[in-house]
Amino acid sequence: MRTLRLLRSSVLSVACAVLAISLAAQTPATKAPDTTKTAVALLDINSATAAQLKALTGIGDAYSAKIIAGRPYAKKDQLVSKNILPQATYDKIKDKIIARQATTKPKAK
Repeated sequence: MRTLRLLRSSVLSVACAVLAISLAAQTPATKAPDTTKTAVALLDINSATAAQLKALTGIGDAYSAKIIAGRPYAKKDQLVSKNILPQATYDKIKDKIIARQATTKPKAK
């Protein structure tokens, strides 16, 4: 009787191990997120539309119009130095914006 219980227990343990191994082999491994590709797209203040600018925290009709009128910007912090935005508003959006420079192609002669 004791041998029978031991045999059942062993068979059950082996069956569970086989099942666990087969399930693990069938389940695709989850990859860790690639942090290099998850960067948030920055809004270019030199080319953004008024609607895109208004989507930023603290930017409404008046500030978006001032940003557009003050273009082009060499650096994004010129929004404060040119008195386009107050420092507090700039601090809210500075991680979401960029000031890209226009690329000009040399003219062919």
